[in-house]
Amino acid sequence: MTTKASSNNDAQLVECTLAGDRAAFTTIVKRYQSLVCSITYNATGSLSLSEDLAQDAFLAAWKQLSELREPARLRSWLCGITRFLVGKEFRRQGREPLHAAEPLEEIQEPSSPEASPLLQAVSREEEAILWRALERIPDTYREPLILFYREEKSIERVAAELELSEDAVKQRLSRGRKLLHEEVVAFVEGTLSRTAPGQSFSNAVLAMLPAVPAATVGAGLAGKSAAMAKSGSMTAWLAPLTPFLGVFAAMMVNWISVRSAPTARERRFQRLWLSCFWTFVLGWVEAGQFAVRALRHGYAWSEPTYCAVMVAFWWFYAMVCGTFVVLFLRRTVAMRRQIAQEPGTPESSGAPTTLATRVVMVAGIYVAMFSALIYLAFKAHDWLACTILSGAMVVLCGWNLIYVSCRDALAGTKAAARGLVLGFAVILTVLSWRMEGWLAVFRGIDLAGMHGLLPAWMIPSATLALVTWIGVVAALTRPHRADR
Repeated sequence: MTTKASSNNDAQLVECTLAGDRAAFTTIVKRYQSLVCSITYNATGSLSLSEDLAQDAFLAAWKQLSELREPARLRSWLCGITRFLVGKEFRRQGREPLHAAEPLEEIQEPSSPEASPLLQAVSREEEAILWRALERIPDTYREPLILFYREEKSIERVAAELELSEDAVKQRLSRGRKLLHEEVVAFVEGTLSRTAPGQSFSNAVLAMLPAVPAATVGAGLAGKSAAMAKSGSMTAWLAPLTPFLGVFAAMMVNWISVRSAPTARERRFQRLWLSCFWTFVLGWVEAGQFAVRALRHGYAWSEPTYCAVMVAFWWFYAMVCGTFVVLFLRRTVAMRRQIAQEPGTPESSGAPTTLATRVVMVAGIYVAMFSALIYLAFKAHDWLACTILSGAMVVLCGWNLIYVSCRDALAGTKAAARGLVLGFAVILTVLSWRMEGWLAVFRGIDLAGMHGLLPAWMIPSATLALVTWIGVVAALTRPHRADR
C-alpha cells in the first residue's frame, strides 16, 4: 500500500500505519519531527540528547499507535509521549531539565575525522553558545522561538503545532526575541535553522522500527493539548497613536481652561496646579517605571511579585490623579461661587467661551479619559469592552454638551464634575471586569495562567481601595452648607 503524504490527514495516516503501511508512518515522522525535536531540545538544551529522545518518542508512538483512541488528535498525543519521555529521562538521571549543554571551557572537538550529520551542521562549541543564549528565556517564549526557526519561519505552522492562535505566537516570539541579547540573535537564528531534523532523522527513526505492523505492538499513552489563547488581528495602523491622542487632548483642555478662566487669580491657580500635575504624571510614568524595572532586576523579583508591584504602582498613580482632580474641582467651584456671590468686575476677564470652545473642551475631556483604555481593549481584541467604552464616551460627551450649554459657569462646572464621576465609574467597572483578561492576552497565556501570576482578588481589591480613597477625599473636602 502507498500513501500520498501531502493529501492525507492524521487520522488517515494512523489508519494506514495500523494497516501495515510503513510509508504512512514515515509521513507522520516527517510531519512532526520538527515539533518533537523542538520540545526535547527546549527541555534538554542538548542537540544530541534531544534527537535521541525524539527518536525514542517516535518509536514509542509506533508501538502504542493501536491504542490511540482519537487518531485526529495525533499531534497532541505525540507531544504527550515526548514530554513523558523527557520527564522520565530526567528522573532516571536524577537531575532537573535545562542543564544538558556543556560549559564552554569543557568542550573538546571529537577526534573522529568522520563527523556525524549533526556535528557537521553545528560544532559543539556553537551548540553550547546557542543554549547559553536560549536558556535565560522562559519556557513559554523559548519553545515557540525554537520551533519558529525550525519550521521555516512560519507563524501559521507554529500556531498549528502548538495549538495557539497566530497572535499569541506573534506575541511570544516578539517577547522571546527581546529577551535574547542583540549580539547573539543572528547566531541563534542561523544555528537553529541548520540543526532542524531532516531526511537522516527520518531514516534513523524508520531503521529503529520493528518489522511487525504498528497495530500489533504495545499499549497507548494519553496526550495533552495546549491551551488556546483568544485573540483577533490588529489592522488599524492608527491604534498605537491613541494614548498620545489622549495626552494631547488633556493638555489642550488644560490650555483652554486656563485661557477661559474668569479671573487672573483663577488662571494663576490653574497654571500652578496643572504644572504640578503634569510634572507628576510624566515623572511617575517614565522615571517610576524605570525604577520598578531596575528594582526587579536588582532584587530578582519573581513574576507574581513583579505583577503585584505593577498593580500597586498604577493604582497609586490613579489615587494621586483622582485626589488632584477632586481638589482641583473643589477649589475651582469655590472660586467661581465667590465670584457669583460678590458680583462686580473681575480682576481680569479671560478669553470668551464660545460654543466651539465648549465642544472642544468637553470632547477633549472624555477623549483624555477613555482613549488609553479603548486602546488597551483594542490591543487585547476585546470588542465588547471597546464598544462599551466608546459608547460611554460618546453618551457622556453629548450629555455634557447639552447640559453645560444651558447653564452658567458655576452650574457648568458642577455638571462637568458629575460627568467626570460617571466617566470614572465606567472606567473602574471595565478595569475590574476585563483587566485580567487583557493582561493574559498581552502575555500570551490563558486566564488560569494569569491568576497564577496575579490573584483574582487583587484588581477588584485595588479598585475598591481606590474608590474608597476618592470617596474619603471628596467627603473631607466637601464645603459646609454655611460656606455654600
